[in-house]
Amino acid sequence: MGQCRDEIVAWVGSNIVPHEAALRAWLGRLSASQDEINDIVQDAYLSIARLSSVAHIRNPRNYLFQAAKTAVLVRLRRERIVRIDRISEMELLSIADGDPGPERRTSARLELERVRRLIAALPDRCREIFELRRIQGLPQKEIAQRMNLPEHIVEAQAVRGLKLILKAIANEDAAIDASPRSQGEGGRDANRNG
Repeated sequence: MGQCRDEIVAWVGSNIVPHEAALRAWLGRLSASQDEINDIVQDAYLSIARLSSVAHIRNPRNYLFQAAKTAVLVRLRRERIVRIDRISEMELLSIADGDPGPERRTSARLELERVRRLIAALPDRCREIFELRRIQGLPQKEIAQRMNLPEHIVEAQAVRGLKLILKAIANEDAAIDASPRSQGEGGRDANRNG
């Protein structure tokens, strides 16, 4: 069952329109003229406007870019003679896919687990304030009221939590860089003497 037109228009306004500038910048890097960019953006919006529902769209930015990519490809197919610079543009289209790929997804998941572990290691009050402020996005004033603390304490604890996490990340990264495994067998000096 489709959505009503007003719902789709509102969804496009809040989920697609904010990405239009990034799309135009990307199209500009493809050496498209301003008129071509306007036409491609219009074609992308038109393809989205034709949908009976937007409920299936999980990543609006990627969907907009994919709709624009399709519009570019349709335009290129319509041209009788494809200019040589268009061939490189077609190659760029494959790069612009917003899907991070399995390696980046795995890396992001591992980094998220690492940050969660570091947050869990914060002192109790610091962790609670950090989570309320940075994860849940609550205003400092609301946290202060909720925890019956002065606002400057909330601010200081949120900053302290961030500094502790950043320091722990730096220390872990330095330990990884210094490990023999990251330097190859025998460490850095083995390569100089060999």
